[in-house]
Amino acid sequence: MIKSFFATRRWAAWAYIGGAFLIASIYLQVQMTVLLNKWYNVFYTMLQEASSHNVSEFWAMIFQPEMAPHNFLGFITLPMPSSFLWIALPYVVLATLTSYVTRLYGFRWRQAITENYIPRWRHVEVEIEGSSQRIQEDAMRFASIVESLGLAIARAVMTLIAFIPILWSLSSQVDLPILRDIPGSLVWASVIITVGGMVISWFVGWFLPGLEYNNQKVEAAFRKELVLGEDDKINHAQPETLFSLFSGIRFNYHRLYLHYGYFDLWSNLYGQVTSLAPLLMVGPGMFTGAVTFGLLNQISDAYGRVNGAFGLILNNWTTLTELRSIWKRLHEFEANLDAFDTGHDVGEAVEASPLPAE
Repeated sequence: MIKSFFATRRWAAWAYIGGAFLIASIYLQVQMTVLLNKWYNVFYTMLQEASSHNVSEFWAMIFQPEMAPHNFLGFITLPMPSSFLWIALPYVVLATLTSYVTRLYGFRWRQAITENYIPRWRHVEVEIEGSSQRIQEDAMRFASIVESLGLAIARAVMTLIAFIPILWSLSSQVDLPILRDIPGSLVWASVIITVGGMVISWFVGWFLPGLEYNNQKVEAAFRKELVLGEDDKINHAQPETLFSLFSGIRFNYHRLYLHYGYFDLWSNLYGQVTSLAPLLMVGPGMFTGAVTFGLLNQISDAYGRVNGAFGLILNNWTTLTELRSIWKRLHEFEANLDAFDTGHDVGEAVEASPLPAE
């Protein structure tokens, strides 16, 4: 799965140059979100003090391409836009381009896996359970999940690097006993809530990977019988056989839904708690005048981004569960390909060349 894409000269350009482009693009997007975070403070504070400002200032904050210094690379200060439109539009264009390249990246990875599996599979005489599904569907789902999840992980890491210093400095605005005396209290609160949520989620979702794995097995058996029945309905795809196989699917799905049910209950409860946390810690300061409406919005935005980055695993727990089951199936498939390799192409030899890498 990994070597077929990252350890071959054929796919080196896509694997490394394409990956570098995606990382650079995500970095630029994170820098734009930092600018938007600062914009929230200025804009909403202006709305709170509307009597001291005029409508032209309001429109300028949204449309006028004013430039403000921004510490762009950590040590180089460059002028960057300070109005919403001139930050949001480049972000939208870049995010759209990144999504497009990411989909291509994921498909190239799937193509690399497919081209690696097919010749090896043709060297195997022993029937491997669900071979067609693993080559076609599991490889596709693996590439798709890694495409989206890998991008999310890179974005989360860069978000933490950019926003932890911001949230740490904003923690001085916390106006609750005990917490106000802890440096970086908002950051520590996010870490504690996230780690606690992950530990609880681990136990709540303990059975999900195994159930997902079993689900793929029963689905593969059902689909195999249907495929055989397309060519031979006399000896295959008999109603009693199909209904029996489908009963196994129904039983496994019902168990899966039950376990996902109480996991969703916990996940939804956790989401409500985390959304309220920054307001509980900073909100009281608005009644004393220590916190403005703009600062409250900036803190809520920064906390949400840091907490979202910390909680990436928790927020994608079901996706990770699916990925773990697919990884297990593909790893098992590769082990069988190696174990039953005959060293020659089984059946009639057919000359074929792989698709161009583009």
